[in-house]
Formats: sequence, structure tokens, C-alpha cells
Amino acid sequence: MIRTLLVDDEPLAIEALRALLAEEPDVEIAGTCFNGREAVEAIRTLRPDFVLLDVQMPVFDGFEVIEELEPGEIPVVVFVTAFDQYALRAFGVHALDYLLKPVEPERFRDALRHAREILAGRRERETNRRLLALLEEMEARRRTLDRFVVRDRDSVRFIKAQDVEAIEAAGVYVVLHRGCDVFILRDALSTLETRLSGEHFLRTHRSWIVNVDRIAEIRGGAGRPTEILLTTGLTVPVSRRHRAGVVARVGRQ
Repeated sequence: MIRTLLVDDEPLAIEALRALLAEEPDVEIAGTCFNGREAVEAIRTLRPDFVLLDVQMPVFDGFEVIEELEPGEIPVVVFVTAFDQYALRAFGVHALDYLLKPVEPERFRDALRHAREILAGRRERETNRRLLALLEEMEARRRTLDRFVVRDRDSVRFIKAQDVEAIEAAGVYVVLHRGCDVFILRDALSTLETRLSGEHFLRTHRSWIVNVDRIAEIRGGAGRPTEILLTTGLTVPVSRRHRAGVVARVGRQ
């Protein structure tokens, strides 16, 4: 049996999906949720095989539900959406399955067939790749970067910006420092600087950006190089070019 979770903030939409699934003898409805937070909790506790997931919901939207989950927790997902045409093109380009409201029975059966193929193990790796590509594209559309999408072999990790204490340039990559963990992201430090919240992140050096909420103290001066000590114990250099701005900013904390 395919244990299925239905997620939509509209009760009528849930009932419409129930009616369509009632015709499928190999599908069992494991539960229903009416917002994204409930969905995250239900996925972790019920461990469904398959989720029909609304995109636009209160608390967490459909994309944020996926982002809250660890790679091993993500079930087979078909998005249900009334999204604009631009976003629908993003779905189409990456060939990740979706259903457009109101859901048509024939299109629904196609999506369920796709889910069965994935659950049979024939296309899991390709599906993960497409899901990652879609989420990266949707993340790139955000004006303010509040999370990082990081590739991890055939999986994807979502790192909240607020949890990152420093970002270090490394050639064509950047290194995200989060406690004892480091994550590699292919991007330019200058690009990230323009998209990160100026309220929480500060450039200290041509190769470093720090989370100002994680600054413990500034060291140096009087002929010695200036550096920042972060709450995790990591030390970050401060260049002469950025020193005045760093001192002024940290002094306002």
C-alpha cells in the first residue's frame, strides 16, 4: 500500500483529493494536514510514502515544508498549486510533477503513476536531482537570502542563514561555517553579500562575511592585526579597509 499524506489549507481541496484517491486500491490515506507546520510534524511521525502538497499555505508554504526536512525524511512529493505561469514553467523545466488546481482526474492519474514509478525505485536519484534544481531556482527568486540550498551527493540540505556564523570565500566556492559543521556552496561571496540581510551579516574582509549576532569580541589594534572572535570560538580577520565599518557596527550592538 502507498501511505499517502494530504496537505492543503482548503478543506474542499482535501475532500477532492480524497475522492480521487478512493478509486485507487493500492493507496491508503495516512493523514491530512491543513498547514505546513502540521505537514512537517506528520511527515516525521507518520513517515508517508507519498505526499500531495499544496504550495501556498499559512505558517510554512509547500517549499518551506521540504526545506524543513532532512534529506532522508523527504517522501515522494507531488505539488498541488494555483501558482503563476512563471513558477509553472520552473516545474516544467525540471520535470518535477505537480497538479494544477482544480485537479483534473486524468492529470491526477498521471501524477500517481509517476509516484508509483519512483516508489518502485526506478527513478529516485533523478527525482532528487530535479527536486534540488527546482528548489535552487525558487530560492534564487527570493530577494533576501534566508536559507542556503547545499548539494550533498544525490541529496540536498537546507541551511538557515541565521544559523551560519561566518561565510568564507574559497575560489569559486564559499564555505558556510555553522558550529562544528562546514558546508561547501558554489557561489561568489560578493553575490551572497548583496542578498544577505544587512541587518544580520557584515563584510569584514575580502574573503569573509560574519553573522553580527555571533560576534563575541573584536581583538587587535595598536599595530596588531584586527580580528573578530565569534561565539563558537572561530576567529575571522578584519581588513584595514573594513575595520572602521566593523568597529562602528559592532559598537552599536
